[in-house]
Amino acid sequence: MKIPISYSIRNLMTRRLTTALTASGMALVVFVFAAVLMLAEGLQKTLVETGAHDNVVIIRKAAVAEVQSGIERPQDSVVETQPEIATGPKGQRLLAKEMVVLISLLKRGSNKPSNVVIRGIGENSMLLRPQVRLAKGRMPRPGSSEIIAGKSIAKRFQGGGIGETIRFGMRDWTVVGIFDAGNTGFSSEIWGDVNQLMQAFRRVVYSSVIFRLSNSADFERVKARIESDPRLHLEAERETTYYTKQSELMAKFVRILGVSLTAIFSFGAIIGAMITMYSSVAGRTAEIGTMRALGFQRRNILAAFLAESLLLGFIGGCAGLFFASFLQFYAISTMNWQSFAELAFSFTLNLKIIAQALGFALIMGFTGGVLPALRAARMNIVDALRTS
Repeated sequence: MKIPISYSIRNLMTRRLTTALTASGMALVVFVFAAVLMLAEGLQKTLVETGAHDNVVIIRKAAVAEVQSGIERPQDSVVETQPEIATGPKGQRLLAKEMVVLISLLKRGSNKPSNVVIRGIGENSMLLRPQVRLAKGRMPRPGSSEIIAGKSIAKRFQGGGIGETIRFGMRDWTVVGIFDAGNTGFSSEIWGDVNQLMQAFRRVVYSSVIFRLSNSADFERVKARIESDPRLHLEAERETTYYTKQSELMAKFVRILGVSLTAIFSFGAIIGAMITMYSSVAGRTAEIGTMRALGFQRRNILAAFLAESLLLGFIGGCAGLFFASFLQFYAISTMNWQSFAELAFSFTLNLKIIAQALGFALIMGFTGGVLPALRAARMNIVDALRTS
């Protein structure tokens, strides 16, 4: 004979105040736990979506990021001859030689400096990145001191708006357009003509070469050929893999720190649930004795009280996730530890995080309820009935 789940629900409803307080404590812990996972997921998603699976990034061997790389002109000429490179609508090879440097800009309102990526682009750079579109203004004219800024730069940095001027590389650069790269890292960059930017920064080498494969399955062959060529000393990665590696260090740190803090906070929530359930057992001693006298087994009593505690955890988990979901409407920025540039991104909630957060809430509920449930199940029938 089983005790219906409605029994556990009714008992929680009877003690509304203690149920609400205990569930609120669990909700707060789940909120923090979900927020940390959403933060790490948002950071990783922003960088991963920056790349395209069919694009290949070529950088110098042992360079962690483009900003640390250097590719000499004889080397990029060899890369440009690879037969697997796709062709564009005008018959041109879909390849771009780019330069990446960091500059310091002041944020709007706070006047605090932060590193920003300046990317020198070629005529095929936009074709290689279909997720990037010009939202306002126009593209820079080749050979001019004109630039376009990502939407995040235009919003958060002084001089980043259309028609404004930014000074770097001993020149004044005019923002003639704003581009929207969606929720990708490109939205936190400034783009301009690669030849003009190389002159301004006294650079004689490119940072990277980007090209698209005509057949995605050819990647391993191209990678092996480029990396084994003794003239090059270069390495090739799919663009998605390259940007995934860019996010690994920061995302791992956020997860470890966040989960560690959440584990500490969860002890308080577990103790709160345990106190609530012990109080429930103490207040229902006679009721437990009556159920045992009616024929309910110890395992039935155990299951009923565990179900009550798990329901408490589930309610707290749902509440915590509900409030955490609103974080998706906020964008934050941080420094990317791989490129040392500021990166803007949003919190991201997905089914995996929902499952992890609810699972964590149920674990808190189970941990807080298992000892009180065992106490209830082990009660002697006669002793329990004497308390009535």
